[in-house]
Amino acid sequence: MYTKDTIAAIATPPGKGGIGIVRVSGPLAASTANLILGSLPAERVATLSKFFDQDGIAIDQGIALFYPAPHSFTGEDVLELQGHGGPVVLNLILSRVVKIGARLARPGEFSERAYLNDKIDLTQAEAIADLIDSATVNAARGALRSMQGQFSSRVRQITDALVEFRMFIEAAIDFPEEEIDFLQDPGLIRRIDTLISDLRALSKDATQGALLREGFTIVLAGRPNAGKSSLMNQLTGKDTSIVTDISGTTRDIVDEHIQIDGLPIKLVDTAGLQQAEDPIEMEGVRRTLEQIDKSELVLLIVDVEAHHQHLAKHVDMLMTELSDGSKYLVVLNKSDLWCGEIIDLPHEYVFASTKTSDGLDELKDRIKSIMNYSGSEGVFIARARHTDALRRALEALERGKLVFDQRGSGDLLAEDLRATQTALGEITGDYSSDDLLGKIFSTFCIGK
Repeated sequence: MYTKDTIAAIATPPGKGGIGIVRVSGPLAASTANLILGSLPAERVATLSKFFDQDGIAIDQGIALFYPAPHSFTGEDVLELQGHGGPVVLNLILSRVVKIGARLARPGEFSERAYLNDKIDLTQAEAIADLIDSATVNAARGALRSMQGQFSSRVRQITDALVEFRMFIEAAIDFPEEEIDFLQDPGLIRRIDTLISDLRALSKDATQGALLREGFTIVLAGRPNAGKSSLMNQLTGKDTSIVTDISGTTRDIVDEHIQIDGLPIKLVDTAGLQQAEDPIEMEGVRRTLEQIDKSELVLLIVDVEAHHQHLAKHVDMLMTELSDGSKYLVVLNKSDLWCGEIIDLPHEYVFASTKTSDGLDELKDRIKSIMNYSGSEGVFIARARHTDALRRALEALERGKLVFDQRGSGDLLAEDLRATQTALGEITGDYSSDDLLGKIFSTFCIGK
């Protein structure tokens, strides 16, 4: 049990509200209740109480809850004082708690103690913060699944199978004189393949979860008057960008947050790409290229009516002006005016009309496909560090299989299996440095 000292914090958001909560966790929680309430409430029973200062004068009246260790969120004695949600009243209560002996909690310290006391693992702790920060309904549901342990459970299933496999490999290395040589078993490769398959499936789902949590940025780019701002307004469902027949209306960056089937997206409208001489237009083009470099996907808007005779050449010319590091989807705008044949472009494209809204559903489907987002209801939330750990685990396991195929070395295979297990342990916190824990919990809310 981690019971070094007692911490306290206001667990409700700043500002005025009907209810405000002061949370206390640690060995002084029970004595704090006795001093503030006059007695210790019955365990896990909501008790109407007055909250008294050191002179016996009532500060507030509300509900008191006492959760004895280890049956609490943190695994320690926990006291919750639910009073009225005015900042003056809450600060008076918190000051009283601190004078009794508690200290102010750091951001995320309650969740950190829950993790240190084995009440939750690291992915569940992170999911608490992700649930609070969820930008879409799907992200909130995914965070709840992770908080309930679905992600951790799948990681541990693979880890358990890996540990059992390592046991046989290590035994075969340490006891080569035994009659049964496990390293010569033809089923060994099949077991590795099963682990690889399970890791790939988990990695794919984690990538979906990371998209749900972090979203991605889409930049609308193209020549002036190609229809970028009109497409921006269609996708956002409101007049986000100014649309006129005058060339170069958009000179600065305009962004808006949207979602497609629960996937959070930052949509960025940019200045038209052109050979500018005006200093303001030049700065607009520079900012456009800067946004493209930072984006995960670029929608390259092309006026199909204006360039129908040399469409492929026009698209190629635009591509040469842009970064090679981004993903591109060409949007052939004004499809309602197109009467030509099927276009043969060396780039992925979709027809659309910002005037009639034709092709917008297909555009959204293509965006999801390019970003490998399925919109599955069962996806759990994940973070970039999780997907990175799964990538390293998969690389180590595939490397182990390759080396064993080529050399038949049990020692090298055992080392790669160990590396795989270590990478998986980083996800749940079985192997975690203090620096990593500090970085994770510092992003939490105070009082959580």
